[in-house]
Amino acid sequence: MSKITEVSEKIKSAVTSVFKGNENIVDLILACVFSGGHVLLEDVPGTGKTVLAKALAKASGLAFSRVQCTPDLMPSDITGSSVWLPSSQKFEFRSGPVMASIVLVDELNRATPRTQSALLECMAEKQISVDGQIHKLNEPFFVIATQNPVESEGTFPLPEAQKDRFTMTLSIGYPDKAQEEAIITAQNSTVHPVEKIASVVTKEEILACMEEAVTIHVEETVLSYLLDLVNLTRKDQRIAAGVSPRGSLALYKACQAYAAVKGRSYVVPEDIKLLALPVFRNRIILNSDSVLKGYTSEQIIQELIDQQPLPAFKAHQ
Repeated sequence: MSKITEVSEKIKSAVTSVFKGNENIVDLILACVFSGGHVLLEDVPGTGKTVLAKALAKASGLAFSRVQCTPDLMPSDITGSSVWLPSSQKFEFRSGPVMASIVLVDELNRATPRTQSALLECMAEKQISVDGQIHKLNEPFFVIATQNPVESEGTFPLPEAQKDRFTMTLSIGYPDKAQEEAIITAQNSTVHPVEKIASVVTKEEILACMEEAVTIHVEETVLSYLLDLVNLTRKDQRIAAGVSPRGSLALYKACQAYAAVKGRSYVVPEDIKLLALPVFRNRIILNSDSVLKGYTSEQIIQELIDQQPLPAFKAHQ
């Protein structure tokens, strides 16, 4: 059993003890973590986004912080700021919540574009710049952002550059009847079940998994299939801007990590097919005619995935 598979199983077991929903979401989020990416959860309130993020942080033993976005939130409320100390007659940097390893940014689209942009440098370069000084962020550094897709009052659409920083955009969805029953019965306590989760792995194990993920084999035919899907988004007449090279790389790395989470040392075409939608869905821009005709990004991407045949593949030994 590989290190990633072992660590994933430990974390998933702890997380799913309190998160009663689509368990494959946990696998996808772990793939984002091990590939060094970030995830955006788009879903209605009350589906377990915060519980999932807290459970992941507690099980992984990593420092956790939360940012509740509001229109009056300032960039310095996220990054931190320099404070004047009269006693020493100098400025001292007071770190913000991004100095944790797992950062939950709740309702990201309620923050102004200026504040949203404070996350761009954090997510892309794993550092922040405050008053001309560069401060390195923790390793690992993982952002879980959430937004409510059905509410627009008091919100600010995410700029394309911001969307492109997220490896995947996922939706948890509603639980089925049995899962919802488990959610309700687990709440028969004055303490939320997520608070009882203990760390099951160490920070060093997480970093080792990230190093292992990049060694997962991707056969040439599988890579060609990935690039064919990317090129379809660039040629489709309904799409004004297709998937960028950053998106191609995000899918490649996510598939490597996902394969390892699933216990394989190689990527199969089905990994590409499964992850293409969550990786691409916020990375394309529809033209105005497509929007007027009622097309959605998810619909078009799924059509492109369905029309591209899976390549012949022989498992890597």
